[in-house]
Amino acid sequence: MNETASPAADPQIKVKQTAKDSVFCDLFRHPKYLLQLYQALHPEDTQTTEDDIVTVTLTNVLLNQMYNDLGFTVGRVHPRLMILLEAQATWTINVIIRILMYLTTTWKEFIEKHKLNVYSSKPIELPKPELYVIYTGERGQKPEWITLADELFAGDDTFLNVRVKTIYDGGKGDIINQYVTFTRVYNKQVAQYGRIRQAVLETIRICKDADVLKEYLESREKEVIDIMTTLFDQEYAMSRYGEEMHAEGRAEGRVEGRAEGRAEGRVEGLTEAVLRMKENGFSEAAIANTLKIDFRTVCQWISESTKTPLC
Repeated sequence: MNETASPAADPQIKVKQTAKDSVFCDLFRHPKYLLQLYQALHPEDTQTTEDDIVTVTLTNVLLNQMYNDLGFTVGRVHPRLMILLEAQATWTINVIIRILMYLTTTWKEFIEKHKLNVYSSKPIELPKPELYVIYTGERGQKPEWITLADELFAGDDTFLNVRVKTIYDGGKGDIINQYVTFTRVYNKQVAQYGRIRQAVLETIRICKDADVLKEYLESREKEVIDIMTTLFDQEYAMSRYGEEMHAEGRAEGRVEGRAEGRAEGRVEGLTEAVLRMKENGFSEAAIANTLKIDFRTVCQWISESTKTPLC
């Protein structure tokens, strides 16, 4: 591994707060591991392949979405299932609200993509949703299911209810169990070394030795280190690389009186930030996690600018 290639080669460098979330997003953007995740949730389904699973994680770069969210459908022609997950280390009932908001937005995109008529008298067909939280903290007395009615309305019957299943450890050796184990190893290393790069290096070493996410960590070690130790948060990167372009877009929107002018300015600002960070040695995965942009969007912008194949 080439240590000098990383923007954060110093083992004492501080690690960002969202390091574990970044690994969650990077791990499950790969079809191989996404299929393993689905199989962990539905071991009875032995027919589904990588080609049957489509990621539907929101990609709206104009909004600051919760970046440790993951969504995908099963079945390409007639999707039969929509699974939405969020990984979190701190227990909060508000995750129900976040997932509900995420679900409605994802459904909206699905309806628009498939040109479904919600005003028709005939019921439209939507993929059945399954909502999960992967909780990496200590379980204690926390429940397997949490519901909107019980948690926010004291169990009163409501016009709307949402049920979310909480996963704490997964099945022995499955991809969920390995991810949770990875986070716990990382927590122990942070407790020993502090929130510095050395804790990341030790976590990767220990997990590879214990056959925890070994294949993933061996094939993407540099990228994992990058995304866990990226120095720039979104605000800093935007202020350094994209704020001028962003400001120009806002000004254009004011002058021309068009909201799309402001939107275009933000996209241009983010594009500029992506290209500058790439020039400064950041990997595509690190850029995506830092700026909270979908990985595919980062690859597309870089490819269009540099006239190179998609990453």
